[in-house]
Amino acid sequence: MLTKSRIIWQDFLMKSILPAWHYFLLRHSFYPLALSTLMACGFLIFRILYSHTYNYSNLIWNLFLAWLPYLFSLFAFYFYHVDHKRWGLITFFVVLWLVFFPNAPYIVTDFYYLDPRPPIPLWFDISLIAIFAFTGCFLAIASLRMIHLMIDKSLGKIIGWTFALFSLSLASLGVYLGRFGRYNSWDILLDPRSLIKELVSNLLNPLDNLGFLGFTIMFTSILFVFYLMFVTASTPTDLESG
Repeated sequence: MLTKSRIIWQDFLMKSILPAWHYFLLRHSFYPLALSTLMACGFLIFRILYSHTYNYSNLIWNLFLAWLPYLFSLFAFYFYHVDHKRWGLITFFVVLWLVFFPNAPYIVTDFYYLDPRPPIPLWFDISLIAIFAFTGCFLAIASLRMIHLMIDKSLGKIIGWTFALFSLSLASLGVYLGRFGRYNSWDILLDPRSLIKELVSNLLNPLDNLGFLGFTIMFTSILFVFYLMFVTASTPTDLESG
């Protein structure tokens, strides 16, 4: 009984004293994600200063792109929480989120460039890429959770989970096209014909592109398990409240 009263009192203090935006960000993992980002960038800056080289500096750009879908989902969820009838504005941010969503888990593929680069030990570079990759994956998962909650509340759990699985599959497709096809999110606007041609070719001939099929299935499965771990680790109150 004492513990429950303490929780209620702490919740009252947070809502009444702290700014609303602070509580909103706290509920959606902004601070741990920001801390992880600062830590990753700090280690990279140390590497640059110590080695006098700019190896892996592209990780900063990739992490910036990984933050975009999270920020878009944050705006979408905020406007939904304030007034869920503003579907035009909410849909705008959801579409932006979906377009840039593959950028978040994309950083995992930067292990592709891992190679011994003295004087930096290999274990440091493995840890460095891992920090960026984990941050990107958690940005993806946290952003998907917000979009999933909106759809769950508006259209039901079945549609919500269907959309979540579809989004993870689409993200895997995007990661494959980005890593091996060298496409970017903005190619949807700048070069849509080439992008659609590449995508349709892989989808219609999966047995001729086993790498595409295997990568998509494997990456989707990994992201889905990560997402399930994130969802089940949340408390029932977190899942129901905004």
